Amino acid sequence: MEQFEQIRRDREREGLSVRALAVRHGVHRRVVRQALMSALPPAKRRPVCRPAPKLGEYRELIDEWLIADLQAPRKQRHTAKRVWRRLVDEHGVDVAEATVRDHVRKRRRELGLSVAEVFVPQVHAPAHTAEVDWGQAEVELAGARTTVHLFFMRSCFSGAAFSMASPVETQQAFLGGHAEAFGWFGGVFGEVRYDNLTSAVKQVLKGRRRVESDRFVAMRSHYLFDSVFTTPGIKGAHEKGGVEGEVGRLRRNHLVPVPQVGSFQQLNALLLEGCEQDLGRRIAGRPLTVAQQLAVERPLLREVAEPFDATETASVRVDAKALVTIRQNRYSVPVFLAGLRVAAAIGATEIAISHQGQVVARHERLHGRFGTAARLDHYLELLARKPGGLERSLPLAQERQRGAWPGSFDELWQALKQRYGASDAARQMVDVLMLCREHGPVRVELAVRGALAAGAIDGRAVAVLARRVDTQPPPPLTDLDVRLQAHDRPAPDLAGYDELIGGGR
Repeated sequence: MEQFEQIRRDREREGLSVRALAVRHGVHRRVVRQALMSALPPAKRRPVCRPAPKLGEYRELIDEWLIADLQAPRKQRHTAKRVWRRLVDEHGVDVAEATVRDHVRKRRRELGLSVAEVFVPQVHAPAHTAEVDWGQAEVELAGARTTVHLFFMRSCFSGAAFSMASPVETQQAFLGGHAEAFGWFGGVFGEVRYDNLTSAVKQVLKGRRRVESDRFVAMRSHYLFDSVFTTPGIKGAHEKGGVEGEVGRLRRNHLVPVPQVGSFQQLNALLLEGCEQDLGRRIAGRPLTVAQQLAVERPLLREVAEPFDATETASVRVDAKALVTIRQNRYSVPVFLAGLRVAAAIGATEIAISHQGQVVARHERLHGRFGTAARLDHYLELLARKPGGLERSLPLAQERQRGAWPGSFDELWQALKQRYGASDAARQMVDVLMLCREHGPVRVELAVRGALAAGAIDGRAVAVLARRVDTQPPPPLTDLDVRLQAHDRPAPDLAGYDELIGGGR
């Protein structure tokens, strides 16, 4: 720019020719003519088809990821940033993010995956507004592709977001998600914004008026925040665009590729780790990181003494198979409760059954209809009188499915059958299972392995081995009478006797 200015000044003051100006300033005559025609240098042409050597062989890998995305869930596909992040973290590629973006943009256009959205920036006071929404994602849960439901709560001021997974979008999961989210944030926001989900709204009236569900009102009364509901339809989604975008952002950054987990506890631990990691990011247009803004916001949140209890209670009768029916699913209880009424605490993920104030059974809550959850321990007293029912019992089949039935138990059972017959073998196996109550399943399994290794094919041998660990050496005599302590003598030393024997040889 300064060179163009000086060329124009020399031409104006001295009237130099194009050739003279080119010689004086050491530039091509074409540059001189450009300076004389315009005070602004022409825009530099962007190079086309640069080789990007650092990307090199990884172009094919990127293409494989993008092509595989065509079969992946629509909302769990790679973004350009996620592709770049995987190249750096998983393959150690030293390549610029802009280079990856250019390649991904070109390939996405060729694959017809280009998406463009526009958002309106918002301004919010700290600790004032949060947004809540549900999302969905697919995971490999215990080896099976499963659609899970994700609860989200996002602070509009800091941009911090909490997420947890649930097998279903029930009202209890919705209310429990609030309790977990407020606990993670460290307090309650003044206002929470929702769409018109059935967990909170029973009926949408004209304008902003809503008929809210009783359980939602009870939860709101417990935390004392204000609820705001958006306009029905697609227009309402733009009224809480922050959490709408958060759902997709978490899927793309922490659930791509599709994660493989063994349980919902493991999945929620993965999600919580992702929420903590995201606190270090900086939202475009904001001077501070999410963590720094959350540190400003947390002291202003209203503290709550205890979380809201989202469990429901019911009184149910135990049938002749020691099962209770709750929400069209059945759960086992100890057989001595058959015919009695028990109290059930129904949570979003757990069923707790109690009798006379004592919890007698806990089960992971079943979803759907006509399922049964049975524990073998609940039927041991009955099986002690009817051991023939053990082999084909539903509780035993479910113990095998859960992986709670060791293979050594089957080895012992088969050996007992060969030695004592099927009936007595089943009776002895029930006795072995009874030992688990006293000594725990781990110790009993070790005792079974020990009995098999020693060739002691008998339930009583397993009991002896299981109880052996409990045998303690006698304590030292420290409270002897004073008269006996006067005759204290050192322990005998047989070293001289050993020498005598050795010399005799």
